[in-house]
Amino acid sequence: PWYKGWEKETKAGKSSGKTLLDAIDSIEPPTRPTEKPLRLPLQDVYKIGGIGTVPVGRVETGTIKPGMVVTFAPAGVTTEVKSVEMHHEQLTEGLPGDNVGFNVKNVSVKEIRRGNVAGDSKNDPPKGAESFNAQVILMNHPGQVGNGYAPVLDCHTAHIACKFAELLEKIDRRTGKSVENSPKFI
Repeated sequence: PWYKGWEKETKAGKSSGKTLLDAIDSIEPPTRPTEKPLRLPLQDVYKIGGIGTVPVGRVETGTIKPGMVVTFAPAGVTTEVKSVEMHHEQLTEGLPGDNVGFNVKNVSVKEIRRGNVAGDSKNDPPKGAESFNAQVILMNHPGQVGNGYAPVLDCHTAHIACKFAELLEKIDRRTGKSVENSPKFI
């Protein structure tokens, strides 16, 4: 384990512990998911004179490189990456955690927007979803939530209205066990 601690001996006896800095320094940094397919949610799209369209976002998984062909979902636009930059410096590749801007060929700022997700066209490109199953936690929600409830979903940089088609089950928060199947309301 990373928490080894310190020891001190006084007349009163032995005491031990660890400083906060030592504890923080001994935490292993998380591994960057470079082996997964590229997923880069767009934070913004700029039109820069003399350069063209520059989408900006944070690489979540995979890597982005100049020459790569990317697809934007759900827009369905596919194009080549001309260059990748971070803090006004050219990169040979953008890694997970990097906030990058990348220049794309023949794409108008009107075709792609904040909330779109860029991915490698040749390796599991991102696709829009008509529906999906979600586990939702309600906290201090006024009133009841049932089928047809329409909240606004914030996922990465996307901000979009959705609708609960069907409540599948109610789960006890403490135990994780199913309490009720197909409940009318939560």
